[in-house]
Amino acid sequence: MRKPRIVTFGEIMMRLNPEGYLRFVQADRFEVSYAGGEANVAVSLANYGLDASFVTKLPDNPLGIAARNEVRRFGVRTDDIVWGGPRLGLYFAEKGASQRGSKVVYDRAGSSIALAKRSDFDWNAILKGVTWFHFTGITPALGGECPAICLDALETCRRRGITVSCDLNYRGKLWTREQAGRCMARLVPYVDVLIANEADAADVFGIVGEGSDVESGRLVKSGYVSVAEQLARRFGCRRVAITLRTSISASRNLWAGMLYDGRKAYFSAEHDMQIVDRVGGGDSFGGGLIYALATGRRSQAAIDFAVAASCLKHSIEHDFNHVTVAEVESLVAGNGSGRVQR
Repeated sequence: MRKPRIVTFGEIMMRLNPEGYLRFVQADRFEVSYAGGEANVAVSLANYGLDASFVTKLPDNPLGIAARNEVRRFGVRTDDIVWGGPRLGLYFAEKGASQRGSKVVYDRAGSSIALAKRSDFDWNAILKGVTWFHFTGITPALGGECPAICLDALETCRRRGITVSCDLNYRGKLWTREQAGRCMARLVPYVDVLIANEADAADVFGIVGEGSDVESGRLVKSGYVSVAEQLARRFGCRRVAITLRTSISASRNLWAGMLYDGRKAYFSAEHDMQIVDRVGGGDSFGGGLIYALATGRRSQAAIDFAVAASCLKHSIEHDFNHVTVAEVESLVAGNGSGRVQR
């Protein structure tokens, strides 16, 4: 097997957080961290010891440099970042608790990556020697030339035989369901491993799991086998992974996942989570799944690893998943009591 070398492509933003569980209207100061779907995945993969690169466009100013430095300090390669454009995108994250949900406010319009041009990225050079490419539906949702830039990357991957993964990650604050459906229908046929949550397939492609109610948190797991089969059949994806979240409250969720490999659906164990920070949970699932599949794990082991990795992320502040392979494997093995390790 070729040594995995993975490139992720998307936006990184500055995340501004009120202290603790304060609401935005209570806050008189904000803590800074950095985040973005594909950057989060790259950090997970680097933490697991893989060769991971993050590609984006950043403003050539101290804020852009700070964002670059944040992923680089966790071992992510940043050599192919493009510099230029007016600004770094921002988002504000208010953590929920009990029956009060978390809230996110974006300030990312006109960011450097949103205004990027196709000519900014030499995909033949960027993807030389790469074995896996990952992006999310958030990147084309940024508009401008971003959908065409994604398509350029995917066409290069197809020519080079590079495995492609995509997390649908529908964001209603960035585009409409109709816009998402039209755009992603052009991109997903290039995707080998498609990742979705309980709402993405419905929002983007109108595919729903029979008997489930996303708003109430009621899931009928068997319905998602049909969802995965439909996605695989429509777009030719070799694998479809679906995260299964039962939301009891903002503080407590049940968390599981399913991986369909074209023949059979594999379900993980379900984890009962007390949540510290939910944001980035889906990206940590993607990072775990990519690691597991890229290193040759079979379907059941892959979905077990991905779900356990994401479960651990929900206990960690901010977007990045600061866990090791050994910690994930320990949880997979059933060591989830949270006892002090001495």
